[in-house]
Amino acid sequence: MDPEYDLIVVGGGPAGSTAAAAVAMRGHRVLLLERETFPRYQIGESLLPATVHGLCGILGVAEEVAEAGFTLKRGGTLRWGRDPKPWQFSFSMTPRLPEPTATAFQVERSRFDEILLRNAARVGAEVREGSTVRRVVADDERVRGVEYTDGDGNARTAYGRYVIDASGNTSRVHSGVGGRRVYSDFFRNLAVFGYFAGGRRLPEPNRGNIFCAAFDAGWLWYIPLRDDLTSVGAVISPEHTAAVQRDPRSAWQDMIRACPEVAELLDGVPAATEPPYDQVRVRKDWSYWKTSFWTPGMALVGDAACFVDPVLSSGVHLATYGALLAARAVNSALDGSVPEERGFAEFEARYRREYGVFYEFLIAFYDMERNDASYFWSAKKVTKVDSTEVAAFAELAGGLVSGDSAVLGPDRLGDHWSAAAAELEGAVGRLATTDDRVNPLLSTRVVGETFRTGNDLQEQALYGGPLDGTGPTGPGHLVASADGLGWDTARGTAAPRGDE
Repeated sequence: MDPEYDLIVVGGGPAGSTAAAAVAMRGHRVLLLERETFPRYQIGESLLPATVHGLCGILGVAEEVAEAGFTLKRGGTLRWGRDPKPWQFSFSMTPRLPEPTATAFQVERSRFDEILLRNAARVGAEVREGSTVRRVVADDERVRGVEYTDGDGNARTAYGRYVIDASGNTSRVHSGVGGRRVYSDFFRNLAVFGYFAGGRRLPEPNRGNIFCAAFDAGWLWYIPLRDDLTSVGAVISPEHTAAVQRDPRSAWQDMIRACPEVAELLDGVPAATEPPYDQVRVRKDWSYWKTSFWTPGMALVGDAACFVDPVLSSGVHLATYGALLAARAVNSALDGSVPEERGFAEFEARYRREYGVFYEFLIAFYDMERNDASYFWSAKKVTKVDSTEVAAFAELAGGLVSGDSAVLGPDRLGDHWSAAAAELEGAVGRLATTDDRVNPLLSTRVVGETFRTGNDLQEQALYGGPLDGTGPTGPGHLVASADGLGWDTARGTAAPRGDE
């Protein structure tokens, strides 16, 4: 079992391409195995600035992404909460990250993902498409490699010092790490989505914003991908499963008609007929996490590790951030600067924290919608989070959530979330009457914590580290190296904070 590679990555989406590129950039031997041939279709088109200006900057691909012609996104527009009129939030979160870094993109994932995959190959990773991983190779001590079927149908085995599973929610090998998935009952939803050949756009400067609108059965997203292409999806409760399975397109159209704000934008606009956007698709948007994200020799990232409700467009950020954290642990173990266990403990602690702050934000955000007569929304209140889920979340996140230095037990989380929901609702209520130079959302704990790591990632890419020079959050007292690709034990001694 002599290792042929320093790292084997399973899956070539944003998480897998990030991990492969970040380790290959340090000169290590990397094999990336992807079962499909790119370009390929994928949902999840709305990005956050942390990915565009932080992660892509660290990987050296920001300029290529910026020149790809994707729709510019300055923030989000929402019909959500007590106010019947839509309201906006901006990514201009801090004067240290001015235009153009306070923006993101709406992307066709087939194009965006291929940019990241080709970049991984360009910086030295060996990329094999059409290769399906069947299982991991392991002994009593650690994971040693993978068995896979190559593009010609041949059974092959590859050995590596480390394996990263980035193969998504349908991963065949995630069970080797962390046992079962813990599913959220609170966020156990269904998504039915498709595309239109155009659609009206919001007034400038918010033309490229994602528009999210709550309605009786759930909420809709409206994403302007191109002038002639709009992604539209409904997130609804599982009670609609039978109707969606019976006729997905009719159910999708019914949901759009039930939401006047979105229906008006699509009045007279035909559904897309351009493959692969001519299909109406269904996905179980069941949020989950694994009880552990790593075991000796192997780590999980992206949807193989965890998934949370898509309303805040956090999917690609969580996937690529987790992959970068895992790559730091691999790089530092390979060069001997940080022991394996210490580096991967840092990976897991930070990854759990980032998942936790988005989960917290979304609970508070759902609680804002006041459509109490709706079956969907009456169940989406802080008080309706199942006690078993609260306990499982407390175990997942512990004191790493929201800067809380003390461990938050299940008995305290309910009040913690209720306070966050009330604070967020109050800040949104002040948006319409506040001076444009002041963003009341920034004063809330839950918003500040949610975007903190993203801001630090952007500063890492722009300046080689956070401008305030703050220290670590994880148990290993580690900070990111200047290039963002490894751990450094020598820098940063200040009080715990977000990603460095």
